[in-house]
Amino acid sequence: MKCRLEAAVAAFTFLGLLTEANAQLLGTAESFAVLAGSRVTNTGPTVLFGDLGVWPGTEIKGFPPGIVENGEIHAGDAVAQQAQADVTIAYDVLEGEAFDEKLTGQDLGGMTLFAGVYHFSSSAFLTGTLTLDAQGDPNARFDFQIGSTLITASGSSVQVINSGDACNVYWQVGSSATVGTGTTFAGHILALTSITMETGSTILEGSALARNGAVTLDDNTIAACGVVPEPASIVALGAGLAVIAVRRRRK
Repeated sequence: MKCRLEAAVAAFTFLGLLTEANAQLLGTAESFAVLAGSRVTNTGPTVLFGDLGVWPGTEIKGFPPGIVENGEIHAGDAVAQQAQADVTIAYDVLEGEAFDEKLTGQDLGGMTLFAGVYHFSSSAFLTGTLTLDAQGDPNARFDFQIGSTLITASGSSVQVINSGDACNVYWQVGSSATVGTGTTFAGHILALTSITMETGSTILEGSALARNGAVTLDDNTIAACGVVPEPASIVALGAGLAVIAVRRRRK
């Protein structure tokens, strides 16, 4: 157990060293695990590693029983306001990129994609496993432009392999995102409207950033990039952080 905890801490420390360029895109929003526009509501023992905030709304419900580790709660304050401003800038940058491949009408499940910009003119769906192959480049970036909704089926997953960094994965969503029950997700969701994290879904490396609407949580774990959990909190994450530790050791 001690070795596993040390490996997990080392993994998050290493992750923090790799995310400087990533932080330049998200600005002050980089420290947020969850940021909403109108309100945040939570059911159950959600654990957030990183900041939790809302602006211009002020409503945050369900903390406790949810807890915030290695971060602070910003309900309608100047910190959340600046973070929302930075999310808007990042969202516009991602939306305006020239894309490499159009995937409209295709399910992401079962795909293996390489670094690049991928475009959906309408909704994007994930049923099963999406593999993002960095091909040995720790700076490989994967940007997804989604015209309307992002929806993942229950039990789906996003895996970043071959030295890739999930903190270099961005999902620009033109309306709302729903991360289905038990999904293991990766990267930053920047949604114009709302984000719903269904029961037991997880973002092991990334964030849920909603510009105008609500973020709804239900027994979730979200770890913001560059946030190093305390050892006692790593135990609470259990198998999720063990997956990170194993993946990092295999690189």
